[in-house]
Amino acid sequence: MGAAPCGSGAPAATDPDSTTYIGRFAPSPTGPLHAGSLVAALASWLDARAHGGQWLVRIEDVDSTRCLPGMDQTILQQLAACGLHSDQPPCYQSRRSQRYQLVLAQLIASGYAYPCGCSRRDIELALQHSGQVKPRHGELVYPGTCRHGLHGKPARAWRFRTDTQPSLHWQDRRLGEQSQDVAAEVGDFILKRADGCFSYQLAVVVDDAGQGITDVVRGQDLADNTARQILLQRALHLATPRYLHTPLVLGPNGEKLSKQNGAQALDTAHPLTALNHAAAVLGLTGQHALADALPNWVAQWRSLYNLPP
Repeated sequence: MGAAPCGSGAPAATDPDSTTYIGRFAPSPTGPLHAGSLVAALASWLDARAHGGQWLVRIEDVDSTRCLPGMDQTILQQLAACGLHSDQPPCYQSRRSQRYQLVLAQLIASGYAYPCGCSRRDIELALQHSGQVKPRHGELVYPGTCRHGLHGKPARAWRFRTDTQPSLHWQDRRLGEQSQDVAAEVGDFILKRADGCFSYQLAVVVDDAGQGITDVVRGQDLADNTARQILLQRALHLATPRYLHTPLVLGPNGEKLSKQNGAQALDTAHPLTALNHAAAVLGLTGQHALADALPNWVAQWRSLYNLPP
């Protein structure tokens, strides 16, 4: 299967219930799919099918330092073994750098982005000096050191300015009413890193718009990113998709199952077993035959989220 372009960056459609529904699953090729990533893949596929829409696969390999050669094909083979096939050839973020640079230039020209000369250690020291402590697993809130100039330091990265942005409120289709004050809880976030790599936040917003994504269905661990992405969408005059964040599969240590805490690759020799486990996490009942499983879960998904038949 060849690669597809991720689009030109045109705004997404604004009516998710129309025939233009487009959803996506966007894995990073840093390792094979595991039980947790299958939950997000299955949920996004079911939502697209329940709406009579398209389901796309995007390979989020913008951070090439973490990606493993050939892992994109492994992921696509795992999805295919579970009956989850993209409606278009997958697109690759690693081929989109020129587009991201154009969008960054647009943000710079409009005053939303500025150069930053701070290292991570600089930020930690500035926060310590002000008496702030980074919570475990929390954000290292950028204190705005370079917001009004580099003060003789060389530029290392580019950040999105949040101090003029309002506290955001949005509706998650599963989690309900959500809110975040990005300036206070995150600070001015990175758009392009010191190593020249574009950030996840910038790449995902550009590509969701370019592909016309109307609904983002992904794991609950990514819910905290939503406010940053909405700010970028507004700054770029792009439509905001609807969001649904799925339950997480937890590892033995009680934290999100991941490659870092020993998540095992999906056993695609027994795809129904893996799919039944993912369906159970999503609140769907198990099935006894692979051929019946996906159509039955589409019907259950419609009922669970009050979608028309």
